[in-house]
Amino acid sequence: MINSASTLRVVYLGGLGRSGTTLLERLLGELPGVVALGEVVHLWERGVLGGELCGCGVPFPECVFWRVIGERAFGGWTPALAERMLRLRERVDRTRRIPRIAHPDLAAYTQAYRLVYEAVGAPVVVDSSKHASLACCLLASGVDVRIVHVVRDPRAVAHSWGRTVRRPEDGLPMTRWGPARTALHWTAQNAALELLPGRGGRVTRIRYEDLLAAPEATLVAVAREIDLEVPEVPFIEGGTAWLGPSHTASGNPMRFHVGRVELRRDDSWVSGLPERDRRVVNALTWPLRARYGYWGAPA
Repeated sequence: MINSASTLRVVYLGGLGRSGTTLLERLLGELPGVVALGEVVHLWERGVLGGELCGCGVPFPECVFWRVIGERAFGGWTPALAERMLRLRERVDRTRRIPRIAHPDLAAYTQAYRLVYEAVGAPVVVDSSKHASLACCLLASGVDVRIVHVVRDPRAVAHSWGRTVRRPEDGLPMTRWGPARTALHWTAQNAALELLPGRGGRVTRIRYEDLLAAPEATLVAVAREIDLEVPEVPFIEGGTAWLGPSHTASGNPMRFHVGRVELRRDDSWVSGLPERDRRVVNALTWPLRARYGYWGAPA
């Protein structure tokens, strides 16, 4: 069960996309008292303005879960609210501002997130927005946030960003990045997350590879690090997890999966990432890559 607490707790998953944050979010969302919300930072553009699908498969404007949250938090979702949040994000929520995150609009920006979290009505919510800058904004505003820093071998991440993946919502391809751009973003985001303990953040780091090697033990360890009492996780059986429906606002296609999922590590980069691209990624990520234990080929 969830450790007794009288106030809302936010579990914030940080890291670069394609690092396993959606998988970890779905697993955490199966714990009692925990509700996973997806990438809340994209809720305003993709949900309110774009009307994209919720993780339950229903368009955001028609999803009862999100409709109730909007009514509780703001009296309903409106384009004006979403556009205001996007303007505030452009001014406040930037990685380059982390060393000096203070801004006249910081309180207004983070108050909207706080209202969304509180409107869920759960003791613990999971926000997998990933960006270190939003985590820093929440910390600076006094939100009770536990940060889980998710890392994955940058060569695997680069290979994933280079592949063509179709969005289940509309069949269109997801954004693709080249190896150099991916490596630079991997380094920037992970380096930014390394700064958060110095800003008062409680940060737990987890490697994608460790989660897939021992999913049950790793999930229980992470839960305890973020002050959740989890004696057992019956929805994981060896290398298999059973996932229920979710109401995630944004994220990769796995957010739509319901039922059985095989927890197998994807090391297709070993044979699929060209040697020239591997050299580029190695050169641009080596300090943090070494820090996180990514030296040669995977074990």
